Amino acid sequence: MLPVIYSDEFLDHKTGRFHPETPGRLSAIATALKQSKFAHRIEWRSPTSLTESPALALVEQIHAAEYINLVRYIANTGGGYLEPDTPVSPRSYDVALLAVSAWLDGVNSVLATQNPAFVLTRPPGHHAESDRGMGFCLFSNAAIAAYYALAQPGINRVAILDWDVHHGNGTQAIVENHPQIAFCSLHQSPCYPGTGYASEQGKFNNVLNLPVSPGSTMATYQPLFEAKVIPFLCNFQPDLLIVSAGYDANAADPLAEIALQPQDYGKFTEYCLQLTRRIVFGLEGGYDFSALSQSVVATLEKCLVHV
Repeated sequence: MLPVIYSDEFLDHKTGRFHPETPGRLSAIATALKQSKFAHRIEWRSPTSLTESPALALVEQIHAAEYINLVRYIANTGGGYLEPDTPVSPRSYDVALLAVSAWLDGVNSVLATQNPAFVLTRPPGHHAESDRGMGFCLFSNAAIAAYYALAQPGINRVAILDWDVHHGNGTQAIVENHPQIAFCSLHQSPCYPGTGYASEQGKFNNVLNLPVSPGSTMATYQPLFEAKVIPFLCNFQPDLLIVSAGYDANAADPLAEIALQPQDYGKFTEYCLQLTRRIVFGLEGGYDFSALSQSVVATLEKCLVHV
């Protein structure tokens, strides 16, 4: 069985009628997984409630108090915007905290079973910096999960692989000075948010940015995985791998210009599984419902094939 951590509460983060980061993204994925040929091998789990989760305390360790208070205030006063593309609705603060709780549950599941888990949440997190939300993101889910994992017994090194089409600027900013966390990102360049230069290596040579040109296909990505990503991760020898699993590098996606196909994410997953089965996959971007849901299906299918 493969755990998928999900709650209908994640649909309560309302972004507006024309915003690309919509509740329909999760509904499309959930429907596709429930209709998949391996549906009987998925264990649907609810995230730990906020009254029982350390999510808020961990958010407070990573994000500035003034920023957390701002998100809470905007939500409590009826909603508004952190930036023009980053809305906060009345329930967004609680939903974002519940998303963090789900990512922590993903870590707990993987460490308990030594097998992958998929965290099906929104809002996404990899653009959120310690004192600023941006790019649809409120709290830095992957970075928070990495810090949480390092506090668990036997976990001395955590790697984060971000295959979202956009650079995970928030994740990198939060972890790049930590010697026990490695960060690797493949992302379109030029593209939002304009960060993630190949020259950035982190304070401890723990950062690998791999910018790719618009129009790139698997013919570009596969050699990068084989010659760069996997050697970098193997050299770091992580006790846990966290994947910021964005699926907006698909050719069908409206927000970028990379030309991957859904099955390519199955190949990415195979590369990761060659390194370790201790993988937390957590949803980031992906805005074409069909390509997004097919890509998640491809990811989970490879996890279940390689049992």
